[in-house]
Amino acid sequence: MAASQYIVSDKRVPVENPSGEITVRYVRPSDDGETYPVLVWWHGGGWAIGDLNMDDNLLRTIAVELKLAVVNVDYRLSPEYPFPTPVEDCYTALKWVAENAASLNIDLKKGFLVGGDSAGGNMSAAIALKARDDPFFASRPLTGQYLREPAVAFPGAHPEKYKAEILSFDKYTDTPLLNKELTLRYFAAYGCPPSDLRVSPLLASSHAGLPPAFIQVQEFDPVHDDGPLYEKVLREAGVPVKLIEYAGCLHSFHYMFPSIGPAVKLDRDARDGLRWLLSHSK
Repeated sequence: MAASQYIVSDKRVPVENPSGEITVRYVRPSDDGETYPVLVWWHGGGWAIGDLNMDDNLLRTIAVELKLAVVNVDYRLSPEYPFPTPVEDCYTALKWVAENAASLNIDLKKGFLVGGDSAGGNMSAAIALKARDDPFFASRPLTGQYLREPAVAFPGAHPEKYKAEILSFDKYTDTPLLNKELTLRYFAAYGCPPSDLRVSPLLASSHAGLPPAFIQVQEFDPVHDDGPLYEKVLREAGVPVKLIEYAGCLHSFHYMFPSIGPAVKLDRDARDGLRWLLSHSK
């Protein structure tokens, strides 16, 4: 893919608590005469590691292939910036996108998507819930959420009626890349109250009115069961939802082994899933 097919620039966004600035990377196709739907993206890494480069190539190719603007957010990380700073940075960036849509060649009515991997998927689900109830977004609602291998509740905070469906956390205690102990360490460093909806969107009293969701999960993943459970909860609330599981795969395997068959399929499915989300905006 030639660089001339897209425009990319890093922009600074002011944030609070504590006050400062974060960087967002803006990518869109190079045709200046068009306006585009937008995907606001949050990387994974347990709220503690990762940066704009993790998904940079993926997001550039998605922008060109899907004719989509992408805003990739470099939120501040724990433990230096514990909860709620990372998720509030992301929410501030989302508002910044909405407020600056015209200058960014974005048309929110063509599609206003949020998405992320792992911790980014958790924040995408939480932010979709928060934006649903925020008057700021009443006239410019989100139209889709892309949740890749997300946790949707603090470990152990799942409602009693769902406990029998959350088995993966105690099952995958020694899996490579992510296991139970490492997951707990990430949550501990994040410093979030288990019942706060900004980390446990599953606990919301209602999920009605949320935007359509596309979810991807890995079979051998301590947070695997959160994905199918959230799919069920959303479906019961009348939210269009699509879920794909990758058999035999580990959490974040696609970063380590991007050329193997399942990783290629995950990438292709992601593009198709985003197209499906965008189809709900028309």
